[in-house]
Amino acid sequence: MAAVGTWAFSLAAVERVRRLMAAGNGATHCVQEAMAELENDKETGCFVVGRGGFPNKAGVVQCDAAIMEGLPGRFGAVAALPGVGIPLTVARVVMDKNTHNMLVGEGAAAFAKEQGFSIEDNNDMMSEAGLDAYEEFLENRKSTSKNHDTLGLIVLDHLGNITVGVSTSGAPFKDPGRVGDSPLPGCGLYADNRARAAAGATGDGDKIMCFCPSFHVVQLMKQGEVGAASTVSFPYTFWARGMEAAEQRQSNPHTHID
Repeated sequence: MAAVGTWAFSLAAVERVRRLMAAGNGATHCVQEAMAELENDKETGCFVVGRGGFPNKAGVVQCDAAIMEGLPGRFGAVAALPGVGIPLTVARVVMDKNTHNMLVGEGAAAFAKEQGFSIEDNNDMMSEAGLDAYEEFLENRKSTSKNHDTLGLIVLDHLGNITVGVSTSGAPFKDPGRVGDSPLPGCGLYADNRARAAAGATGDGDKIMCFCPSFHVVQLMKQGEVGAASTVSFPYTFWARGMEAAEQRQSNPHTHID
């Protein structure tokens, strides 16, 4: 059993996974529950995630989220979804109950409403920090945000099932309807139970989606030669069976581990 999350702010989510695992929950439930706590917290929104995330050019918070199990065909996503503070949970319902794998925009919102989610007013999705940043954007017509983006979480459970989830409010002040890499399988995330491998991406989604890096990483891991490398100083969080608590760790530039 293990869990890993992107960026230092994912520590609470990985610690939540640890507790859920101790109670016997599976990987998918752990990802959904742990992600929801951070997605729905306006304080976390400053990291470009969920409620309190940065709005688009029109001042509307639109979220992208996806979840993928390591079993073939188990994937669900939403993109440009307005009015929902827990978009990954909607993506989970898409995976479980819809014949489609991805829903976007007003279609995603309509489906969420049909499934019992409240579609909230945009004012309830905005934080004071996000509103201030948006007003600054309107004045300068350019983004000055230097915060992180994309909450990613990978969980391996006691049965060997692996699930990855990603959630983001997207590039600050993006064009309405813009979709980044996060909800796209193979780009923002990928999982494969046979290899007990999964990957999640974070960064410039418009560039990431051109290279399908999550798919390629998992394919390379299936070959049995596993390594890690970084071109930037990157904080992440980690927990594995036997550890008493989740820990924050750091991947340093140009390090490589075989």
